[in-house]
Amino acid sequence: MNLSWLATKNIAGSPFRSWAVALSALLIASFSLSTTLIMRGAESSLNLALERLGADIIVVPEGTEASVETALLMGIPTRTWMPSSKLEQVSAVPGIAKVSPQVYLSSLENASCCSASNMFLVAYDPTTDFTVTPWLESHLGCDLNLGEAVGGSLVFVPEGEENIRLYGYMVTLKANMEGTGTGLDQTMFLTMETARDIARISVTRAEEPLEIPENSISAIMVKVEPGSNLHEVAANVLQTVDGVTAIESPILFQAYRRQMSTLLRAITLVMGFTWIVSVGMIALIFSMSANERRRELGVLRALGAKRWAVLRVLLAEAGLLALFGGLVGVSLSGLAVYLFRWWIIRGIGFPFLFP
Repeated sequence: MNLSWLATKNIAGSPFRSWAVALSALLIASFSLSTTLIMRGAESSLNLALERLGADIIVVPEGTEASVETALLMGIPTRTWMPSSKLEQVSAVPGIAKVSPQVYLSSLENASCCSASNMFLVAYDPTTDFTVTPWLESHLGCDLNLGEAVGGSLVFVPEGEENIRLYGYMVTLKANMEGTGTGLDQTMFLTMETARDIARISVTRAEEPLEIPENSISAIMVKVEPGSNLHEVAANVLQTVDGVTAIESPILFQAYRRQMSTLLRAITLVMGFTWIVSVGMIALIFSMSANERRRELGVLRALGAKRWAVLRVLLAEAGLLALFGGLVGVSLSGLAVYLFRWWIIRGIGFPFLFP
Protein backbone atom coordinates (compact mmCIF):
# COMPACT_ATOMS: atom_id res chain seq x y z
CA MET A 1 0.00 0.00 0.00
CA ASN A 2 1.52 3.34 -1.05
CA LEU A 3 0.45 6.97 -0.85
CA SER A 4 -1.14 7.17 -4.32
CA TRP A 5 -3.10 3.94 -3.82
CA LEU A 6 -4.45 5.11 -0.48
CA ALA A 7 -5.38 8.55 -1.85
CA THR A 8 -7.14 6.95 -4.85
CA LYS A 9 -9.13 4.61 -2.57
CA ASN A 10 -10.18 7.53 -0.38
CA ILE A 11 -11.32 9.48 -3.46
CA ALA A 12 -13.36 6.54 -4.74
CA GLY A 13 -14.88 6.04 -1.30
CA SER A 14 -16.23 9.61 -1.07
CA PRO A 15 -17.71 10.40 -4.50
CA PHE A 16 -19.66 13.49 -3.44
CA ARG A 17 -16.66 15.14 -1.81
CA SER A 18 -14.41 14.17 -4.69
CA TRP A 19 -16.72 15.52 -7.40
CA ALA A 20 -17.28 18.77 -5.48
CA VAL A 21 -13.54 19.42 -5.21
CA ALA A 22 -12.88 18.42 -8.84
CA LEU A 23 -15.73 20.67 -10.02
CA SER A 24 -14.29 23.62 -8.10
CA ALA A 25 -10.89 23.08 -9.72
CA LEU A 26 -12.57 22.69 -13.11
CA LEU A 27 -14.39 26.02 -12.74
CA ILE A 28 -11.25 27.87 -11.67
CA ALA A 29 -9.11 26.41 -14.47
CA SER A 30 -11.71 26.84 -17.24
CA PHE A 31 -12.60 30.40 -16.22
CA SER A 32 -8.93 31.42 -15.99
CA LEU A 33 -7.95 29.89 -19.32
CA SER A 34 -10.98 31.11 -21.28
CA THR A 35 -10.49 34.65 -19.96
CA THR A 36 -6.81 34.58 -20.90
CA LEU A 37 -7.52 33.19 -24.38
CA ILE A 38 -10.23 35.74 -25.14
CA MET A 39 -8.26 38.79 -23.97
CA ARG A 40 -4.97 37.64 -25.55
CA GLY A 41 -6.79 36.71 -28.75
CA ALA A 42 -8.52 40.10 -28.96
CA GLU A 43 -5.28 42.00 -28.30
CA SER A 44 -3.37 39.92 -30.88
CA SER A 45 -6.12 40.55 -33.40
CA LEU A 46 -5.91 44.32 -32.94
CA ASN A 47 -2.12 44.30 -33.26
CA LEU A 48 -2.21 42.20 -36.43
CA ALA A 49 -4.81 44.54 -37.93
CA LEU A 50 -2.54 47.53 -37.29
CA GLU A 51 0.40 45.70 -38.91
CA ARG A 52 -1.73 44.81 -41.93
CA LEU A 53 -2.87 48.41 -42.41
CA GLY A 54 0.77 49.48 -42.53
CA ALA A 55 0.10 53.21 -42.08
CA ASP A 56 1.31 55.57 -39.36
CA ILE A 57 -1.71 57.85 -39.77
CA ILE A 58 -5.07 57.39 -41.48
CA VAL A 59 -6.75 60.59 -42.69
CA VAL A 60 -10.53 60.30 -43.07
CA PRO A 61 -13.41 62.77 -43.58
CA GLU A 62 -14.31 64.60 -40.41
CA GLY A 63 -16.91 62.75 -38.32
CA THR A 64 -16.37 59.37 -40.00
CA GLU A 65 -13.57 58.02 -37.80
CA ALA A 66 -15.91 55.68 -35.88
CA SER A 67 -17.42 54.15 -39.02
CA VAL A 68 -13.99 53.72 -40.63
CA GLU A 69 -12.61 52.01 -37.51
CA THR A 70 -15.64 49.70 -37.45
CA ALA A 71 -15.19 48.90 -41.15
CA LEU A 72 -11.50 48.08 -40.78
CA LEU A 73 -11.93 46.14 -37.56
CA MET A 74 -15.25 44.32 -38.01
CA GLY A 75 -15.61 44.30 -41.81
CA ILE A 76 -18.85 46.31 -41.73
CA PRO A 77 -18.84 48.30 -45.01
CA THR A 78 -18.82 52.07 -44.95
CA ARG A 79 -19.10 54.73 -47.65
CA THR A 80 -17.13 57.87 -46.85
CA TRP A 81 -16.04 60.51 -49.35
CA MET A 82 -13.81 63.54 -49.50
CA PRO A 83 -12.30 65.46 -52.44
CA SER A 84 -9.18 63.84 -53.90
CA SER A 85 -7.54 67.28 -53.69
CA LYS A 86 -7.06 66.55 -49.97
CA LEU A 87 -4.32 64.14 -51.01
CA GLU A 88 -2.02 66.95 -52.18
CA GLN A 89 -2.80 69.04 -49.10
CA VAL A 90 -1.93 66.19 -46.76
CA SER A 91 1.27 65.30 -48.65
CA ALA A 92 2.46 68.92 -48.25
CA VAL A 93 2.39 68.68 -44.44
CA PRO A 94 5.95 68.66 -42.99
CA GLY A 95 7.11 65.28 -41.71
CA ILE A 96 5.06 63.18 -44.15
CA ALA A 97 7.05 60.82 -46.38
CA LYS A 98 4.32 59.01 -48.34
CA VAL A 99 0.58 59.28 -48.93
CA SER A 100 -1.73 56.90 -50.74
CA PRO A 101 -5.50 57.12 -51.32
CA GLN A 102 -8.04 54.37 -50.72
CA VAL A 103 -11.67 54.05 -51.74
CA TYR A 104 -14.11 52.10 -49.56
CA LEU A 105 -16.90 50.24 -51.33
CA SER A 106 -19.15 47.24 -50.72
CA SER A 107 -20.97 44.55 -52.64
CA LEU A 108 -24.76 44.57 -52.80
CA GLU A 109 -26.76 42.86 -50.10
CA ASN A 110 -28.55 39.65 -51.14
CA ALA A 111 -28.16 40.36 -54.86
CA SER A 112 -27.67 37.71 -57.54
CA CYS A 113 -25.06 39.88 -59.26
CA CYS A 114 -22.75 39.61 -56.22
CA SER A 115 -21.26 36.35 -54.92
CA ALA A 116 -20.87 37.74 -51.39
CA SER A 117 -23.48 39.86 -49.66
CA ASN A 118 -22.42 43.24 -48.30
CA MET A 119 -18.68 42.50 -48.48
CA PHE A 120 -16.26 45.30 -47.65
CA LEU A 121 -14.13 46.30 -50.68
CA VAL A 122 -10.96 48.40 -50.48
CA ALA A 123 -9.64 49.95 -53.70
CA TYR A 124 -6.06 51.21 -53.61
CA ASP A 125 -3.70 53.04 -55.97
CA PRO A 126 -0.82 50.68 -56.86
CA THR A 127 1.42 53.57 -57.96
CA THR A 128 1.55 55.04 -54.44
CA ASP A 129 0.36 52.21 -52.19
CA PHE A 130 2.58 50.98 -49.36
CA THR A 131 0.05 48.82 -47.47
CA VAL A 132 -1.11 46.04 -49.83
CA THR A 133 1.69 46.21 -52.42
CA PRO A 134 4.51 44.98 -50.11
CA TRP A 135 2.44 41.89 -49.29
CA LEU A 136 1.80 41.26 -52.99
CA GLU A 137 5.49 41.58 -53.85
CA SER A 138 6.56 39.19 -51.09
CA HIS A 139 3.84 36.58 -51.76
CA LEU A 140 3.01 36.89 -55.48
CA GLY A 141 6.04 38.69 -56.84
CA CYS A 142 3.86 41.10 -58.79
CA ASP A 143 1.03 43.62 -58.51
CA LEU A 144 -2.60 42.98 -59.40
CA ASN A 145 -3.79 43.30 -62.97
CA LEU A 146 -7.15 44.55 -64.16
CA GLY A 147 -9.91 42.28 -62.85
CA GLU A 148 -7.76 40.70 -60.12
CA ALA A 149 -8.01 40.98 -56.34
CA VAL A 150 -6.68 39.54 -53.11
CA GLY A 151 -8.85 38.73 -50.15
CA GLY A 152 -8.69 38.17 -46.44
CA SER A 153 -8.50 34.64 -45.07
CA LEU A 154 -12.31 34.25 -45.19
CA VAL A 155 -12.81 35.44 -48.77
CA PHE A 156 -13.35 32.53 -51.14
CA VAL A 157 -14.63 31.66 -54.60
CA PRO A 158 -18.12 30.10 -54.45
CA GLU A 159 -18.23 26.36 -55.02
CA GLY A 160 -18.60 25.44 -58.66
CA GLU A 161 -17.38 28.82 -59.91
CA GLU A 162 -13.99 30.11 -61.02
CA ASN A 163 -14.39 33.76 -60.06
CA ILE A 164 -16.13 36.04 -57.61
CA ARG A 165 -19.03 38.09 -59.01
CA LEU A 166 -19.15 41.75 -58.04
CA TYR A 167 -21.94 43.77 -59.65
CA GLY A 168 -21.99 41.23 -62.49
CA TYR A 169 -18.23 41.61 -63.00
CA MET A 170 -16.06 38.50 -62.71
CA VAL A 171 -13.13 39.13 -60.36
CA THR A 172 -10.20 36.70 -60.16
CA LEU A 173 -9.11 35.97 -56.59
CA LYS A 174 -5.32 35.73 -56.79
CA ALA A 175 -4.53 34.89 -53.17
CA ASN A 176 -5.67 35.05 -49.56
CA MET A 177 -3.89 36.94 -46.81
CA GLU A 178 -3.14 35.45 -43.41
CA GLY A 179 -5.92 35.64 -40.84
CA THR A 180 -6.05 38.52 -38.37
CA GLY A 181 -9.34 37.77 -36.63
CA THR A 182 -10.65 41.19 -37.75
CA GLY A 183 -12.93 42.39 -40.52
CA LEU A 184 -9.88 42.46 -42.80
CA ASP A 185 -10.32 38.68 -43.09
CA GLN A 186 -13.64 39.31 -44.89
CA THR A 187 -12.34 42.21 -47.01
CA MET A 188 -11.35 42.20 -50.66
CA PHE A 189 -8.53 44.42 -51.93
CA LEU A 190 -8.43 45.53 -55.57
CA THR A 191 -6.91 48.35 -57.61
CA MET A 192 -8.81 51.54 -58.33
CA GLU A 193 -8.65 50.70 -62.02
CA THR A 194 -10.52 47.47 -61.35
CA ALA A 195 -13.02 49.29 -59.12
CA ARG A 196 -13.78 51.82 -61.87
CA ASP A 197 -14.10 48.99 -64.40
CA ILE A 198 -16.60 47.25 -62.09
CA ALA A 199 -18.55 50.52 -61.82
CA ARG A 200 -18.63 50.80 -65.62
CA ILE A 201 -19.85 47.23 -66.15
CA SER A 202 -22.35 47.41 -63.28
CA VAL A 203 -24.54 49.89 -65.14
CA THR A 204 -25.79 47.09 -67.40
CA ARG A 205 -25.10 43.91 -65.43
CA ALA A 206 -25.95 44.69 -61.80
CA GLU A 207 -29.24 45.08 -59.98
CA GLU A 208 -27.90 48.43 -58.80
CA PRO A 209 -24.88 50.18 -60.32
CA LEU A 210 -21.72 50.73 -58.32
CA GLU A 211 -21.32 54.46 -57.88
CA ILE A 212 -17.89 56.00 -57.32
CA PRO A 213 -18.07 59.79 -57.14
CA GLU A 214 -15.69 61.54 -59.53
CA ASN A 215 -12.50 62.96 -57.96
CA SER A 216 -13.37 61.48 -54.55
CA ILE A 217 -11.55 59.19 -52.15
CA SER A 218 -12.46 57.60 -48.82
CA ALA A 219 -9.21 57.71 -46.85
CA ILE A 220 -5.56 58.67 -47.09
CA MET A 221 -2.92 56.33 -45.74
CA VAL A 222 0.09 58.25 -44.41
CA LYS A 223 3.67 57.15 -43.74
CA VAL A 224 5.70 59.69 -41.74
CA GLU A 225 9.39 60.41 -42.22
CA PRO A 226 11.80 58.53 -39.91
CA GLY A 227 12.40 60.50 -36.73
CA SER A 228 9.28 62.63 -37.09
CA ASN A 229 6.97 63.00 -34.13
CA LEU A 230 3.78 61.14 -35.02
CA HIS A 231 1.54 63.23 -32.78
CA GLU A 232 2.92 66.52 -34.12
CA VAL A 233 2.45 65.43 -37.73
CA ALA A 234 -1.16 64.40 -37.03
CA ALA A 235 -1.78 67.75 -35.30
CA ASN A 236 -0.33 69.61 -38.31
CA VAL A 237 -2.68 67.71 -40.63
CA LEU A 238 -5.66 68.80 -38.53
CA GLN A 239 -4.47 72.43 -38.54
CA THR A 240 -3.65 72.73 -42.24
CA VAL A 241 -6.29 70.54 -43.91
CA ASP A 242 -9.96 71.39 -43.40
CA GLY A 243 -12.72 68.81 -43.02
CA VAL A 244 -10.57 65.82 -42.12
CA THR A 245 -9.56 63.83 -39.05
CA ALA A 246 -6.10 62.31 -38.63
CA ILE A 247 -6.10 59.03 -36.72
CA GLU A 248 -2.71 57.99 -35.36
CA SER A 249 -2.10 54.23 -35.62
CA PRO A 250 -1.25 53.82 -31.87
CA ILE A 251 -4.69 55.20 -30.94
CA LEU A 252 -6.56 53.48 -33.77
CA PHE A 253 -9.27 51.18 -32.41
CA GLN A 254 -9.01 53.03 -29.08
CA ALA A 255 -12.76 52.64 -28.47
CA TYR A 256 -12.42 48.87 -28.81
CA ARG A 257 -9.44 48.85 -26.45
CA ARG A 258 -11.53 50.70 -23.87
CA GLN A 259 -14.28 48.10 -24.30
CA MET A 260 -11.69 45.38 -23.78
CA SER A 261 -10.43 47.06 -20.60
CA THR A 262 -13.97 47.38 -19.24
CA LEU A 263 -14.74 43.76 -20.10
CA LEU A 264 -11.45 42.62 -18.55
CA ARG A 265 -12.26 44.41 -15.29
CA ALA A 266 -15.71 42.82 -15.17
CA ILE A 267 -14.32 39.37 -15.92
CA THR A 268 -11.57 39.83 -13.33
CA LEU A 269 -14.18 40.64 -10.67
CA VAL A 270 -16.25 37.60 -11.61
CA MET A 271 -13.14 35.40 -11.70
CA GLY A 272 -12.04 36.70 -8.30
CA PHE A 273 -15.46 35.90 -6.87
CA THR A 274 -15.28 32.43 -8.44
CA TRP A 275 -11.83 31.87 -6.88
CA ILE A 276 -13.03 32.91 -3.43
CA VAL A 277 -16.17 30.75 -3.60
CA SER A 278 -14.28 27.74 -5.01
CA VAL A 279 -11.42 27.93 -2.51
CA GLY A 280 -13.89 28.44 0.34
CA MET A 281 -15.91 25.46 -0.83
CA ILE A 282 -12.82 23.26 -1.08
CA ALA A 283 -11.66 24.34 2.39
CA LEU A 284 -15.10 23.66 3.84
CA ILE A 285 -15.35 20.24 2.17
CA PHE A 286 -11.91 19.16 3.44
CA SER A 287 -12.61 20.52 6.90
CA MET A 288 -15.85 18.54 7.06
CA SER A 289 -14.04 15.55 5.61
CA ALA A 290 -11.33 15.73 8.26
CA ASN A 291 -13.96 15.82 11.00
CA GLU A 292 -15.86 12.89 9.50
CA ARG A 293 -12.68 10.88 9.05
CA ARG A 294 -11.31 11.24 12.57
CA ARG A 295 -11.73 7.50 13.17
CA GLU A 296 -10.02 6.66 9.86
CA LEU A 297 -7.17 9.05 10.58
CA GLY A 298 -6.94 7.71 14.15
CA VAL A 299 -6.57 4.16 12.78
CA LEU A 300 -3.75 5.34 10.51
CA ARG A 301 -2.04 6.94 13.48
CA ALA A 302 -2.58 3.79 15.58
CA LEU A 303 -0.97 1.73 12.82
CA GLY A 304 2.14 3.84 13.14
CA ALA A 305 1.54 6.51 10.52
CA LYS A 306 3.18 9.75 11.45
CA ARG A 307 1.33 13.07 11.46
CA TRP A 308 3.19 14.16 8.29
CA ALA A 309 2.25 10.92 6.52
CA VAL A 310 -1.45 11.49 7.29
CA LEU A 311 -1.17 15.06 6.00
CA ARG A 312 0.49 13.78 2.82
CA VAL A 313 -2.48 11.48 2.20
CA LEU A 314 -4.88 14.43 2.45
CA LEU A 315 -2.67 16.58 0.23
CA ALA A 316 -2.36 13.75 -2.31
CA GLU A 317 -6.15 13.51 -2.50
CA ALA A 318 -6.47 17.25 -3.01
CA GLY A 319 -3.69 17.23 -5.63
CA LEU A 320 -5.19 14.38 -7.64
CA LEU A 321 -8.65 15.94 -7.60
CA ALA A 322 -7.29 19.38 -8.52
CA LEU A 323 -5.17 17.88 -11.32
CA PHE A 324 -8.14 15.98 -12.75
CA GLY A 325 -10.51 18.95 -12.50
CA GLY A 326 -7.90 21.37 -13.85
CA LEU A 327 -7.03 19.22 -16.88
CA VAL A 328 -10.70 18.70 -17.73
CA GLY A 329 -11.39 22.43 -17.25
CA VAL A 330 -8.47 23.49 -19.44
CA SER A 331 -9.43 21.02 -22.18
CA LEU A 332 -13.12 21.95 -22.19
CA SER A 333 -12.54 25.72 -22.07
CA GLY A 334 -9.89 25.63 -24.82
CA LEU A 335 -12.14 23.53 -27.04
CA ALA A 336 -15.18 25.71 -26.32
CA VAL A 337 -13.36 28.97 -27.09
CA TYR A 338 -12.02 27.51 -30.35
CA LEU A 339 -15.34 26.04 -31.53
CA PHE A 340 -17.47 29.03 -30.54
CA ARG A 341 -15.02 31.80 -31.43
CA TRP A 342 -17.41 33.32 -34.01
CA TRP A 343 -20.16 33.54 -31.39
CA ILE A 344 -17.62 35.12 -29.04
CA ILE A 345 -16.78 37.77 -31.65
CA ARG A 346 -20.45 38.65 -32.07
CA GLY A 347 -21.10 38.54 -28.33
CA ILE A 348 -18.23 40.75 -27.13
CA GLY A 349 -18.39 43.06 -30.13
CA PHE A 350 -14.72 43.12 -31.08
CA PRO A 351 -12.42 40.83 -33.10
CA PHE A 352 -10.76 37.71 -31.82
CA LEU A 353 -8.00 35.48 -33.16
CA PHE A 354 -7.45 32.17 -31.38
CA PRO A 355 -3.92 32.37 -29.91
